[in-house]
Amino acid sequence: QVQLAESGGGSLQAGGSLRLSCAVSGYTAGSYSMAWFRQAPGKGREGVACLWRDGSTSYEISVKGRFTISSDNAKNTLYLKMNSLKPEDTAMYYCATGEYCSGGSVMSPNAWGQGTQVTVSS
Repeated sequence: QVQLAESGGGSLQAGGSLRLSCAVSGYTAGSYSMAWFRQAPGKGREGVACLWRDGSTSYEISVKGRFTISSDNAKNTLYLKMNSLKPEDTAMYYCATGEYCSGGSVMSPNAWGQGTQVTVSS
């Protein structure tokens, strides 16, 4: 059973950078696609970045060029590097595993982490 645990969230000013981590256990590298989602207060959950099983990536249009998803299989960790952060990036960020990517989302997610909060002030 896949288990995910996010870390690295925090509060910062607009224009800053942050790297989120997602520790993965019970998973064999390449078994699933993996993604980062976010949910802002009063809004639905949206996928922002997805890592396909073959290592290719796809992004939601509002974060493309600012966010980078990557993984370190030796450390069983998924990352989301976020640059040029904006107040509208404020949200709870979650990692998830699933079958395949569609834009910044993973389809048929089968595991979720508990989330890590990112707050960006203007």
